[in-house]
Amino acid sequence: MKGQIVGYVRVSAIDQNVERQLEQLQHCDELFIDKVSGKDVDRPKLQEMMRHIRRDDIIEVTSIDRLARNNIDLQNLVKEINGKGVVIKFLKEGLTFSPNTNDNAISKMMLTMLAAISEFERELIRERQREGIALAKAKGKYKGRSLKLTPEQVEQLQQRIAAGESKTSVAKAFGITRMTVYSYIKSV
Repeated sequence: MKGQIVGYVRVSAIDQNVERQLEQLQHCDELFIDKVSGKDVDRPKLQEMMRHIRRDDIIEVTSIDRLARNNIDLQNLVKEINGKGVVIKFLKEGLTFSPNTNDNAISKMMLTMLAAISEFERELIRERQREGIALAKAKGKYKGRSLKLTPEQVEQLQQRIAAGESKTSVAKAFGITRMTVYSYIKSV
């Protein structure tokens, strides 16, 4: 029996566009799309995909750094995927890793090197971000993140929580995350 072709898409933020990746994966039977950082494997759609895949499926990812930005996580994911009898293909890099075969040494080396480059790239981004924030603070131009809600909305949010409404439903109503709800509750 032939398995499914499963696509995995990831961007780092909710407002980032996934269209470029979706265009390359439009032939997939099933798609899993995460809009979160690749810093670790604690991603809802990645975990859902890992539960979904079955022997003889093929996972396609547009690029290695979309699956993981950490060398160890990437190696472990590929090993776990292959352990389930599933093939994984990285389209941009032209690399395929199959279960029950001895993938060649060059492919394994390329995976390790490209994962290390992705990890290095992520660290550079974080470093530049920290330097930029420090410089802006020194010039008095950095005030931190702007508030998502007006003072009136914060009061409404706090009243709804005090009335017993769930934090999840309040977060959805205001278009914010649950963590943001908690930060507004703490500011009381």
